[in-house]
Amino acid sequence: MSRFTVTRSTLGANELVVLVDADADREVRIARRGATVLSISTRWRDETRPVTDGFRDAKELVGHKGSRFAIMTPFANRVNDSRYTFEGTTYDLQPGAVGADRASRHGFLRGTVFDVQREQGDDSKASVTLVTDAIRPGVNPGYPFALDFSVTFTLDEHGLTVEAKTRNVGEHAAPTFFGWHPYFRLSENPIEAWELRVPADKVIATDKDFIPLPGTSAWQAMDKADRALDFRKTRAIGATELNHTYADLQLDTDGKARTRLRDPKTGAGIAVWQERGVMLVFTSDTADRDARKSVALEPMECMPDAFNRDDCTPLITLAAGQERRFVCGVEFDT
Repeated sequence: MSRFTVTRSTLGANELVVLVDADADREVRIARRGATVLSISTRWRDETRPVTDGFRDAKELVGHKGSRFAIMTPFANRVNDSRYTFEGTTYDLQPGAVGADRASRHGFLRGTVFDVQREQGDDSKASVTLVTDAIRPGVNPGYPFALDFSVTFTLDEHGLTVEAKTRNVGEHAAPTFFGWHPYFRLSENPIEAWELRVPADKVIATDKDFIPLPGTSAWQAMDKADRALDFRKTRAIGATELNHTYADLQLDTDGKARTRLRDPKTGAGIAVWQERGVMLVFTSDTADRDARKSVALEPMECMPDAFNRDDCTPLITLAAGQERRFVCGVEFDT
């Protein structure tokens, strides 16, 4: 029997793909709906336990409230007033909507049932690639572009890798970028005592609705920012409420920026890594359930409202026929 295997399961009427590392007692459950990770469990000392706070049942998965482990594309987080301008044309993602109904967050794929393109399990890794062509002109108001999207989840001895690929199959350039929205619940201990490290030299300044300030005023040097937001050195979260995007991430010698979260009482810890982009940290103060019981660490290619920012235009513009790749992952401190 191979160390790594891929199996199938269900959650209500939803089909799941399960990646298993037999040697580490590690398991990743992924729903085809939304390509949504439901849980990651691993061995801590002498017991196997979950380290995530995903959807608990089929009702939560279908409703996708809270966007737990959401695949966020063609935009991550917010689009201000659901309007944006791209290459001289203004688009409205919520035509006819008013007030709170004008919110647009986290892209279009949360309810999409992905197809399984390929899966593999052997002595080195277990992986599955999920694909969709759901983003097409006329499907989503205000987004007349055609994208093929795939995401590959790979479990190996180092942890879980998430590789997203977006290809523009339309005739014109398209605005698009990727983000991932995992929630981590290391224990039942209060998150105030959990330790956080974010290797960022800047934090993005926002208004009260978490929309980045215009122009260069959004980019705030950490040395000049609120000291409560500075986690360049590992320290307890304490009473700080975080829904902040960190930028200018510093890379380790292997080319990865690692945001670390640890419960010092149990020793359980994880690191979310990425090769580029920004990291949004959310202490779930306004979560739909279990407020401040978990921490979301969200690697993203670009900051929120990137569709409305000239400084992000080169990063989000994908030419016709071109493909973009973004890779991130989770490592486990056992």
